[in-house]
Amino acid sequence: MKYYIDASSTNLDDLQTRLQATDLIPSHQPLLEGMAKKIGLLKKAGVNSLTDLRARMKSKKSLASLADDSGVDPDYLVLLRRVVEGFFPKPQALKVFDWLEKNTVVKLEKVGVSNTLQLFETASSGADALVKNAGLKKKELSELIALSDLSRVQWVSPTFARVLVVAGFTKAAAVAKAKPEVLYDAIMRANEDALFYKGKVGLRDIKRLVVAATYVP
Repeated sequence: MKYYIDASSTNLDDLQTRLQATDLIPSHQPLLEGMAKKIGLLKKAGVNSLTDLRARMKSKKSLASLADDSGVDPDYLVLLRRVVEGFFPKPQALKVFDWLEKNTVVKLEKVGVSNTLQLFETASSGADALVKNAGLKKKELSELIALSDLSRVQWVSPTFARVLVVAGFTKAAAVAKAKPEVLYDAIMRANEDALFYKGKVGLRDIKRLVVAATYVP
């Protein structure tokens, strides 16, 4: 199983559908203005997939070139890049999960597994082999695998991944299938008991989280 969505098979129509179906935060809502026309211009400029789009917006120079080629305002592309890159959360170093047994992380690092992407994809190919090669027990690895899975979901930080696990949601697929109200209550209870984070995560944020999880492979 892949860590990220398949960008090469995700076309611009898919992107438009996702953005229009998402309750975007206020700063991202300008993307919806004239989106169909802008998506059409990007297609005419030779952008056919999310892979193409990310490549053409990777640097200031390439983004400016895409703006010239397509006629799409560069400020719009800057915002689009910010949102699209959010679909690909940066892998977390395993050592940031510092509440877990340190020796587990050390053993994984010795076999070349040092972040959530590497752990998720290696475990997906064969958790038993990883347990054997790293000299671990399955139960030592289970929480880290859960945290790695959840880290694939947009907006899920290491701390929030921990809260989700404590709340009983150990897979991205479970978050995607959850009723937002149920997930919200479970998260609130978990955080009230242990106070993993300060502040408040609202039901609207949880609804966005559930939608984001549905796009995870």
